Amino acid sequence: MKTFLKEHANWITTPVLFAGMLAAWHFYVVAFSVSAMILPSPFEVFNALIKILSEARTLGHVWITFYETVMGFLVALVVGVILGAMLGKIQWLERTLNPFIVALQVMPKVALVPLFIVWFGFGPTSKIIMSAVLAFFPIMSNTILGIKSVDRGHRELMVSLNASPWRTLIELELPSALPYLLTGAEIGIVLSIIGAIVGEYLGGSQGLGHMAVATMNAFDVQAMFAVIFLLTFMGFLLYFIVVSARQFITPWHAAVQNKP
Repeated sequence: MKTFLKEHANWITTPVLFAGMLAAWHFYVVAFSVSAMILPSPFEVFNALIKILSEARTLGHVWITFYETVMGFLVALVVGVILGAMLGKIQWLERTLNPFIVALQVMPKVALVPLFIVWFGFGPTSKIIMSAVLAFFPIMSNTILGIKSVDRGHRELMVSLNASPWRTLIELELPSALPYLLTGAEIGIVLSIIGAIVGEYLGGSQGLGHMAVATMNAFDVQAMFAVIFLLTFMGFLLYFIVVSARQFITPWHAAVQNKP
């Protein structure tokens, strides 16, 4: 019984902590008579959330943001894994491209949004590309690290078996790099939704990012908080899916088994 409680304590402590945060929030608003234009109470936010969810257009905005985020993440995943595998295996290519990769990583990605809008328009394409750009680098970097971390003895075994570079990649390097790749994917999915929202903030007429800007312009703070809640829930859901994929794909890894 004690072991069960110890292993599943988060199922109790997390809801209690969340309830405590809501209670503290409500107490602060009531005790200090904070205006709803500055910080609405949790009950006002909940009522605003119910109101916007009852509107038919909200589902369309949610779907647009979800679509842009997932498509951007998938593009980043495919391109990041392919390029990361290439750079991890071909050292001279990594050394050649490394200055350009670093330059792109340190570049403020938000500055690219107007350029993407000029090139791809105000539709979902520019947001998908922005989402993919933000998610790409952690996925690629972790893939490179995973390919390089393969045990030398395992590589020598594949050489002794006369395995081709392609077979070595498929049967040894990529499976060994999966924990690193999935770590990059966990970071990437979070950055992916940020990219989609930033794109909608700066140039869009659809999506939850556009809804947030619209509520801000209307000085509807309660609705703005409700939209932020929807964005948080969507991000949590997508992150949970990626984390669950790690547990399904690499159940043998220490990060999944909570072993040191």
